[in-house]
Parts: sequence; structure tokens; C-alpha cells
Amino acid sequence: MNELPVITPLSEYAVIVSTGNELTPENNERILAIFRQLQFMRLPGLRDLIPAFNTLTLVLDPDWLDRVAPGVDPVFIVRNWIIQALRTEQQSPPNPVCIEIPVCYNHPDTPDLLRLSDRLRLPPEEIIRLHTAATYRVYMLGFLPGFPYLGLLDKRLSAPRLERPRVRVPAGSVAIAGRQTGVYPLASPGGWNLIGKTSVRLYDPAREQPTLLRPGDSVRFIAVPEL
Repeated sequence: MNELPVITPLSEYAVIVSTGNELTPENNERILAIFRQLQFMRLPGLRDLIPAFNTLTLVLDPDWLDRVAPGVDPVFIVRNWIIQALRTEQQSPPNPVCIEIPVCYNHPDTPDLLRLSDRLRLPPEEIIRLHTAATYRVYMLGFLPGFPYLGLLDKRLSAPRLERPRVRVPAGSVAIAGRQTGVYPLASPGGWNLIGKTSVRLYDPAREQPTLLRPGDSVRFIAVPEL
């Protein structure tokens, strides 16, 4: 945490902090640590924080900038914030949890399992075995409320997104794309390969904590015969 990450402008009022180009748990955890620290600092002028795989976007308040720091480069401001964050006592991360998600892999809403079996030259049973064998890190949430980007998949399961995304993917669909896997928390368009279905609700606005998962948590998929 002592070395400064790369800090670059995104727009007139937004700045990106990056911990590297490689998707690793270490780079992701460092971004999350900076994210937690900046949240704790409650900085005036900071409107929003958006963590991703190995980047953190800071959106600054333009009225605050014009009033307090007219003409000052937002990158310079963010750099000072990061230095301050790294020098202060680090906030302990929330206790990460491992969530087990039951998945039915022979559900009618899983149209891509057999197609992937042909493409990957793996029997469906082997795809299921490989998919359930790993414990996946929640690198980030995005695209939809509560949609977890989970990784990394076994290289043997790596498959590109669909050339033509579907207009509607049912909620609870378990999917893979590249070396990532995820679960659609809501019905939506989508271009990932659908291989399973779960009844677990990853997003519920009526809950005190609407999203079931947080970045830094982990997930294991458990094969079940039916939902």
C-alpha cells in the first residue's frame, strides 16, 4: 500500500486510480483498500467512488472545485488524497464471506451448455465439474444491481461472449464469458453463455443490504438436480 497507484484524468471532474493492468486478487484488493479508506475519510468535494477490477474512479463535485480549488488539476487533488489515505491507519475490510449458490445445470433456461460442450470439446458433466470445483472471488459488482463479476474460471472453460446478445436473459441465470462467471440478478439483455440457473436472489431492494454479495467476497456453485 506504500507505492502510489497510477492516477490519470478521465474527464474534467473525474479521475481514475489504477493498480495495474493484470487482473489479480492482489491488484483488486489494493483497489478495495483504497476505496474503503477514501470512504472513511469523508472527503469534501468527493461526489462518488466507483471501484472496478483494478481501477477506482473518483468523481469530484464541480461546484466544490470551482469554489475551493479553481483552476487546480483534479489529478493533483486526488494524488494528495491518495497520499493521505496511504499514510493514515488503514480501515479493516469487512469480513469477507463465502456464499454457496445452488445451480441447476439442466434447467430449460440454460441453452448454451450443450453448445459450449461442442465448442470446448468437453462433456457437459466435465463443464459442470470444472465450474463447481473452484471458489470464485467477487472482483466487482456492475452492469446490473448486484451482478457479480467472478473469477477466474478454469482456462478450459474460457469462452467468448455471444456474437449477438439475447434480448432477455432470465433472472438467476448463471453464465460465463471469457474467464469470468456471473449470475444475472434481474431479467435483462445479455451476451454471456448461459449454463445454469439458481433461485438465489442476488439483489432485493427490500433487504437492508440489497446486494447479496460484496467485492472481496467469494462464491462456490453447488450443482443441484432441480430448483
